Amino acid sequence: MDTIKAIPAYQRIKNAILDNIHSGKWQAGNAISTEMALAEEFGVSRMTVNRALKELSEERVLERRQGSGTFVAQQQFNHTFVEVRNIAQDLKSANRDYQAKVVSKRGITAAMLNDELRRKFGLEKAIKSSELKDATDIRSIKNLDSEAAVLYEVKIIHFADGQPIQFEERWVDALKVPEFIEQDFSVVNTSDYLIAKSPLERGSYTIRALAAPDEIAALLQITAQSPTLVLCRQTYSAGQVLTFVKMWHAGERYQFSGEL
Repeated sequence: MDTIKAIPAYQRIKNAILDNIHSGKWQAGNAISTEMALAEEFGVSRMTVNRALKELSEERVLERRQGSGTFVAQQQFNHTFVEVRNIAQDLKSANRDYQAKVVSKRGITAAMLNDELRRKFGLEKAIKSSELKDATDIRSIKNLDSEAAVLYEVKIIHFADGQPIQFEERWVDALKVPEFIEQDFSVVNTSDYLIAKSPLERGSYTIRALAAPDEIAALLQITAQSPTLVLCRQTYSAGQVLTFVKMWHAGERYQFSGEL
């Protein structure tokens, strides 16, 4: 994608460390490679490695012990603490035919962010890239007005027996899951993919009844202003918001239920 720049070196190091933790190569309490070893492996300065380790320590993924090294923090980052419902599995378990159609997907730059996304992802007001020392260093200022994508956006219609039942609007931290936008979400479920790449540790959600705007009504094949159930959810990984999603459900075709 044209708008996505190369991932900064410190972020590549962070991603590699997280991959080793999530794959089980480095367990909780294990020492990770030294700064010198990581610098040689990635062909960067120790200062760059230090930044990656410092950020992961602040995110409580790693624990740095003076004179001993850096260790995987004693937390279960390889488990999911948030139950995230998968509509594909729910429909298939109910013996209904399931299909997904991707309406759109794109990278969103800092300049394209609206107030809601800035607030959800903790992104401050975008500043001009000319004011930055390093225009590729997105996460240090969190909002850089450049051509680099800070979020990925996907919009998907989920069908049950050929009838649209849910419209999903999802935004994902582009630096935490850089390959997200490359997936075929007519085959891969978004929640399953995110859990596999960055296990979720907590989340929050709301469910509201809203009249369907024209665009949503057209996608769900219902009359404009018909009732819909809208689930908004944000989930966290390593202490930060990983994804925010809005799921619009045709009110007459969907209900939420559970056991007490």
